[in-house]
Amino acid sequence: MKIIILRLGHRPQRDQRITTHVGLTARALGAEGMLLASDDSGIGKSINDITERWGGSFYVSRTKSWKSEINKWKNSGGKVLHLTMYGMNFPDVVGEITTDNLMVVVGAEKVPPEIYELADWNVAVGNQPHSEVAALAVVLDRLQTLHGNEPLKTEFAGGELEIVPARAGKEVKSR
Repeated sequence: MKIIILRLGHRPQRDQRITTHVGLTARALGAEGMLLASDDSGIGKSINDITERWGGSFYVSRTKSWKSEINKWKNSGGKVLHLTMYGMNFPDVVGEITTDNLMVVVGAEKVPPEIYELADWNVAVGNQPHSEVAALAVVLDRLQTLHGNEPLKTEFAGGELEIVPARAGKEVKSR
């Protein structure tokens, strides 16, 4: 299953840490990359540096037009899932999400109403106010697991560093 994230909007003074965490969560749980609808180059640099050090092929690309990215994705046969607390509760629709090419839209600032129309699914994790990072993690884990992947056991190729799992303490080894 190919999954990319579209981070819709980003306020550099307010959202830098959250947007970075959206990207890191997406990377850790099996997304291929993140499109960032923002001019903030620092987010991509930070996440790309982590990918270089810790492995994998996750990417961050900036885009000026979220709408053209969605249209391009849909025109190539992909489907769009919009994370929103106002959508259908995820467990009620997860069985419908059978596509091999999924774009997950994660909002930051006020989401334009048009997103709700463009999305194939408007999905909520619990229909309560919550963190978009937590919602993304739940959705990616469940979708990957349903498609036969185990995202919490992914091994990342390449990179300079690797964590050695331990019951106590911390161990990181160089590759």
